[in-house]
Amino acid sequence: MSKKDTTRAAQDPESATGKLPKLKKSAYEAELFRLQAELVELQEWVKTTGKRVVVIFEGRDAAGKGSAIKRVTQYLNSRHVRVSALPAPTEREKSQWYFQRYIDHLPAAGEIVLFDRSWYNRGGVEQVMGFCTPAEHKRFMAQCPVFEQLLIDDGIILRKYWFSVSDEEQEKRFASRKDDPMRRWKLSPMDLESISRWEDYSRAKDDMFTHTDTPASPWFVVESDDKKRSRINMISHLLDSIPYESVIHPPIDLPKRPASTGYRRTDRSLQTYVPDRASALVG
Repeated sequence: MSKKDTTRAAQDPESATGKLPKLKKSAYEAELFRLQAELVELQEWVKTTGKRVVVIFEGRDAAGKGSAIKRVTQYLNSRHVRVSALPAPTEREKSQWYFQRYIDHLPAAGEIVLFDRSWYNRGGVEQVMGFCTPAEHKRFMAQCPVFEQLLIDDGIILRKYWFSVSDEEQEKRFASRKDDPMRRWKLSPMDLESISRWEDYSRAKDDMFTHTDTPASPWFVVESDDKKRSRINMISHLLDSIPYESVIHPPIDLPKRPASTGYRRTDRSLQTYVPDRASALVG
């Protein structure tokens, strides 16, 4: 790292302070699969015991929150795990108590809810972009720890993860998206604005942590310049932080198929099938 880079890293805690060796693909995939198997165990425990779990994913644009959520949910039962990614509030929602629209998305017994962005929008983008007044922002900072304490007191298991990415890596990811038709949709005007407002977002994040990083509901920072490392580290921490236990299931015996009673399948010519495009790939 050059002297210039070292100085910049010291001034900006979100800048990478040094590159770690990359994980081998085989090691990453093996550990990820092991952790995903444990996530299935966690979900079974949550479902069986009636626990409620909320996991908040926050951080810089392009920090890898979405890809981490995909790895968390990949093998989970969608009936018991939900991803909540709320759009901009409607005019009616703007007139409500700020936390009100998030309450509808909280888990019932046996459910896990992952918030892809959350009520912390007010502590970040809304404050930086001027979408809320200074008074509304101040009220949020005062009420948020109280709101989260109420959730915890009611038995909800709450975990908050902040995905931290350096400005260089963020810009690199933005650049890779702008020419990729499969990922161009990920670049919103807000994403582009975040480049020129990097320090404003840094100050907002520091202020938010000052008020909401509490002993009862701490923030856990995930270094995410290396996405593979960040996924392994985040999932591993989540599993370690919840005292779940394996649920013993009775063995499953598949029933024997009964003898035919004379049913005959409908003639194929009477049904409409999708074209066999896969055949063109053979040979």
